[in-house]
Amino acid sequence: MTADLAIPASAAIPARQVLKTHGRSFHFASHLLGKRHSERGARLYAFCRHLDDLADEATDPEDANAALDATRFALNAGYSSDPLVMDFIKLASETRMPLEPALHLIDGLQQDLKEVALTSQAELVRYAYRVAGTVGLMMCAVLDTHKPVAIPHAIDLGIAMQLTNIARDVGEDARIGRRYLPGPWVDDASASAIAAPSPVLQIKLQAATKRILRLADRYYASGEAGLHHLPPRARISILVASRVYGAIGDNIAAHAHRSWDRRAFVTGPKKIAIALGATRAFFATDQLKRLASRHETNLHGSLRALLRGGEDG
Repeated sequence: MTADLAIPASAAIPARQVLKTHGRSFHFASHLLGKRHSERGARLYAFCRHLDDLADEATDPEDANAALDATRFALNAGYSSDPLVMDFIKLASETRMPLEPALHLIDGLQQDLKEVALTSQAELVRYAYRVAGTVGLMMCAVLDTHKPVAIPHAIDLGIAMQLTNIARDVGEDARIGRRYLPGPWVDDASASAIAAPSPVLQIKLQAATKRILRLADRYYASGEAGLHHLPPRARISILVASRVYGAIGDNIAAHAHRSWDRRAFVTGPKKIAIALGATRAFFATDQLKRLASRHETNLHGSLRALLRGGEDG
């Protein structure tokens, strides 16, 4: 790398610090991983966070789109002058990680640069796959898991977490012009209407948020059913991450599924309690030794074309 290359300020922050600052739930669970997998996971998170920043911090959507296109080109070329992107390229090589999930992630972030008003549950699931199911796929490689049977479960856990994010951030997203709740669930209410909902719309939002969390539960169950495909320490770590994220949904439900004017969270002591409970449950259900379970294929009904490399309709 030549001395005159412009190095983003974020590149000076170690990957683990990026994880600690921006991904508290994942940072908490990462303590249960071994050193190699923990460091790899932090590097993957730093790259994903970098892509988020490219999309969110540009003053002009066209600039953000161009920056993401440049990253796509760099991934395909196998070289980048951006240290974070280059480190990801090296990580992908080290772990035999396919690049297609990262390219799909870029597709999802570019989707956010346009008007966001999803029209169906299928479109919602496809979006959740692009921005989070893809991360589950990449985590498989990070955790030295290359068995094809593990892939659908990894995708599903990522989708579940993104559905939780969407349920948590209904108001926050609406205030920046994004509506991820499918139109038919909320009478096609606009983002601006959701940002300051009428009493009638509030009832619709509560029902839609409850519905999205029920959908998330199906994907969480599938994700956790695949834990036995992971290395032993990773199984517990990912289970804890899953349960901590699921607790966000519990907090939303405890406040009557009201997330247009509040943001659900999980406290530090609660995370510790969840970790202890998840660890006990893990061994009580003998997930270290359980046999492979069949994936619920209808969870991927809206993803089949995408996963085959075609258009998603």
